[in-house]
Formats: sequence, C-alpha cells, structure tokens
Amino acid sequence: MIFEAKLEMIDSIAKITLSGELDAATAPEFREKVEEAVEHKARRLVLLMNDLTYMASAGLRVMIFAKQSLGPGVDLYIVGAQESVVETIEMTGFHHGVILRDSYDAAEIENL
Repeated sequence: MIFEAKLEMIDSIAKITLSGELDAATAPEFREKVEEAVEHKARRLVLLMNDLTYMASAGLRVMIFAKQSLGPGVDLYIVGAQESVVETIEMTGFHHGVILRDSYDAAEIENL
C-alpha cells in the first residue's frame, strides 16, 4: 500500500492523517508534514493512524522529532493506531509521552 501523509490545520490543531506503510523510505514525507505543523506553531498535534498498516522505527523517530520540536506544552495524540503500531510505541516507552486514543473525540482533542 502506498504511503500518504496529509496535514490539516484547524486553528492551532495540526492533524496529520497517515495511511499505508511508514518506513525509512516514506518517513521523510511524514517529517515534512511535522515540520509544517511546527511552522504553523501548532498547540496540539493529532496523528490519525486508522489507515496506517505498518510503522518501522523510522516512523517512531519522526514522532519523537515531532514531540521534541513542538515543545513540552504541546500534546501529541495518536488516534486509531493498529495493535502492531501501538506495540512498537509501547515497547520503546514512548507511550508515556503521548496520548493514545482508539477514536477521535473532538470534545477532548479540540478543547484547548
């Protein structure tokens, strides 16, 4: 499946929708979207992963880059990640620095 990353800015919330397979070859496209979110001074980053079928360590590195680049006051939500992706995040301990959700809850996520 072809990888795709789409950024949508709603006020100061950056939503990046990821689909396909996120690996070393496709991670630069994801990083580009993260950098755009940083440029827009996003106060919250939401990664919508319902259609992400695979994530290699390169994808995890981009998520860590995102968390560091946006700063300590910015929440990073991971929404709809498949079990294999969640396992990768949990094995590294990165789940302690992000908010994992099964589905998008606008009342929670968009309430800044």
